[in-house]
Parts: sequence; structure tokens; C-alpha cells
Amino acid sequence: MDRRRVVVVAYEAAELLEIACITTALESANWHGALPYYEYRLATPGGHTFTTATALMLQPQLALERVAGPLDTLVVAGGIGHENAAANPLIVGHVRRLARESRRVASVCTGSFVLAAAGLLDGRRATTHWDQAQLMASRYPEVVVDPDPIFIRDGNVATSAGITAALDLMLAFVEEDNGPELARTVARNLVTYLQRPGNQAQMSMFIQAPSPANSLVKRTVDYINGHLAENLTTPALADAAGVSERHLTRLFLKHLEQTPGRYVRQARTEAAAHLLTSTSLPMASIAVRCGFGTAETLRQAFIDRYGISPSRYRLTQSSAAG
Repeated sequence: MDRRRVVVVAYEAAELLEIACITTALESANWHGALPYYEYRLATPGGHTFTTATALMLQPQLALERVAGPLDTLVVAGGIGHENAAANPLIVGHVRRLARESRRVASVCTGSFVLAAAGLLDGRRATTHWDQAQLMASRYPEVVVDPDPIFIRDGNVATSAGITAALDLMLAFVEEDNGPELARTVARNLVTYLQRPGNQAQMSMFIQAPSPANSLVKRTVDYINGHLAENLTTPALADAAGVSERHLTRLFLKHLEQTPGRYVRQARTEAAAHLLTSTSLPMASIAVRCGFGTAETLRQAFIDRYGISPSRYRLTQSSAAG
């Protein structure tokens, strides 16, 4: 095999940045010695020029209906035009056809709606942009939608989160095809901060949501984030807030959609993730500083949230960032 044929499927109002993340990562891999090299092509219905979601126009190389396999990788881009694309029998039918002729199939962001419409995600675990996950779950009940990970691999089908998560997915493909050293080289060349593992949550707690509207919940959240190593049981938090446990839990469920205990565990795990990548502190010290007490408790919480051990997380981040 002298080349890996990659076809990127786009349509009217597809997201330009997603397409660029895919093609730029593959081209960088070619420049740095990918073997076989990636021959990537953009395909649209009829091979027509289209206007991207950011109003710039792109000229594809291929007409979707004339693409023939075998393909190494089929990737469907997302974008604000995904609703029309998923409702287009021509696009859905040819994606379904080409999937049968591809070694692996992938979508970026809301491109997952096209894969779902083609039946390619039935019975599979999949992700999409966090803002569209609930809609996808309700529209395609056969799909096991998980809104948290940056990307998910289920068999030969991969789905990724929003927009720049396309870069994370492509780096994972490059590593799978050519090994970790080339993937790290591509990451450095693209000046991406780090190559994130697929199970990393899409939305860090540090950027995730605005401050709660309820002043008591906000005060409690601020207290939690500033006292992670201390006693943060629900009775202790309720006592500090001057309310009953039941009332505090009711407020957290209303404003944060989770119990105080769940929020505390999430806050501690996110803080540990930050320390793992920004310091050289030993695991036991991080566990104590973040309120887990022991390294084993930290490990269990980390696996529950990210699906990866803290040591593996640190190794992946450090290797990719270097």
C-alpha cells in the first residue's frame, strides 16, 4: 500500500475549521514522514463548490456520488448545515455506501448526525458537540450518546466533539497508523498545546459554566473550589452555608443539576488533572492536596471520570506537550 486514501465529506454550511484541522494534521504527517502517505480529498454532493459556515467558499476535488472504495478513512465534517445534510438522502446514502468500503469511519462534531442518520452508530457509543448531545440522543435513541469525551472509538467508527477536537482525533489516527513519535512531531509542528486523550472531558470545570445564579450555591461552590483538601461532605457544606442538607441538595440539583457530593468529586478530579499536567508533584501529594486522601482513591475517581489512570494521563499529556 503506497497511500492511505482519506475522503472528507462536506456540504453547504460545513465548518471550515473542522475541515482544516483534518487536512492540516494529515498534511503535516506527510511532511514528517508518514508511510504510507495520506492522500486526502474533499467530496461534496455533485462536486459543487460550497459556502462554509464562516461564509468562505471551498472547492472540493470529488463528487461524493462518484467516490469509490476502497478507502482507508472516511470522515464526515460537522457544521451548522448538519441538519440538512442528515436529512439529505444522497449524502446519507453515499456515506452509508462508502462506510462499507472504508477501513475506518469518523465524524467531527455534528457530522455524527450524518453517521447516525446512515445507521452507522446504531448500538455504538458516540459523542458529538456537547451542545447537541441531548438532541442527538433524543433523535437517535439507538445511539449511546456520551457528551463528555473529546472523541470515542467504537470498533472501526470514531466520533469526536466540537470543532478543534478534529485535531485530537486526527492526532490519534496518526499515532495509530505511524506510532506516537510522529503524532508528537505533528502536534509540535501545529503548535498545539497537547495531544489530549479521547476520554478527557470536553468541558473543563474551569471554563465549563457561568457562576450559579443562586447566591448561596455560588458561595458554596467558591468555598468548595478554595478548600478541596478539607471536609466537604454534604453535612459540612450545609452547616457552613447555614441551611439543611436537604435544602442544599435541592439547590444544587436545581442550579447545577448534580448533588453537592457529585460536584465535590468532580471539582477534586478536575483539580488533580490540572496538577498532573502542570506540576511534578508525586501522586500521593496530589491526592492529599485535592482532598482524596490516598493515591488509590484518586486513581479510582480519575478512572471513573476520564476512563484513564492518573499516571497514564500525566504521561500522555507530558509526552504530547513536549
